[in-house]
Amino acid sequence: MTTTATTNDSAPETAYVPAADSLAAVLAAGEQPPRPSALSASLTFSWRTMLKIKHVPEQLFDVTLFPIMMTLMFTYLFGGALAGSTDEYLQYLLPGILVMSVVMITMYTGVGVNTDIEKGVFDRFRTLPIWRPSALVGALIGDLFRYTLASVVILGLGLIMGFRPAGGFGGVLAGIGVLLAFSFAFSWVWTLFGLLLRSERSVMGVSMLVLFPMTFLSNVFVNPETMPGWLQGFVDINPIAYLVAAVRGAMDGTWDGNAVTWTFVYAAAFLVVFGTLTMRQYNRK
Repeated sequence: MTTTATTNDSAPETAYVPAADSLAAVLAAGEQPPRPSALSASLTFSWRTMLKIKHVPEQLFDVTLFPIMMTLMFTYLFGGALAGSTDEYLQYLLPGILVMSVVMITMYTGVGVNTDIEKGVFDRFRTLPIWRPSALVGALIGDLFRYTLASVVILGLGLIMGFRPAGGFGGVLAGIGVLLAFSFAFSWVWTLFGLLLRSERSVMGVSMLVLFPMTFLSNVFVNPETMPGWLQGFVDINPIAYLVAAVRGAMDGTWDGNAVTWTFVYAAAFLVVFGTLTMRQYNRK
């Protein structure tokens, strides 16, 4: 009689425990890399914003087609009726359209933040050993490229149509600088909305509800002196009206010191108040 030896295949296998020298060979030698600075992390996230534009160039429609359409439409529809000449009206209108177009697209900062939150991207960002606000600050810095591009498009079209800034190249640069500084601070308003509201449609709806009265009930299209007294009172406290006056004065070569001062006061208030509320909500959410 022969006996056949059988093995028990269901016997538990012994867990593999790597030796210390094997772990040392896999892990990186030397010290840990230093933690990135706040500036470095913010610039990295701003580059991420630029890459999103590269992969989805349709995002630039709002900073190219929209400003072109607004400039052409208001110049040739209302120029003759309001100023008697489209060329004369263009000199008054273009700085206002420039401000209106850039301010309107600041809301897309909040839309982008809301989209990233819905996708869970910010949950991963918060686990990284980086300066916590860098994801938000980087997104705002990256959006400055969109504002600059919109400004270049509008000014280029305006020059083709006959716009001639009396302030020259320096005045144009100064006006754009004031506009970009205000827009960066104003974007924190929509960043807070992006954190509070549930969907990007809600962010866009609330943003437009705020932006339309602020831009249309201002000095973008007409001189406020032609408006009723109660409406002039609103224009007198409207931050967009001060911004338009500051940019228009810089491009005309006649600086409006009061408008410039109030523009930066409003910008500082937006940055302090909404920046603080945004970071508090970001840390809690």
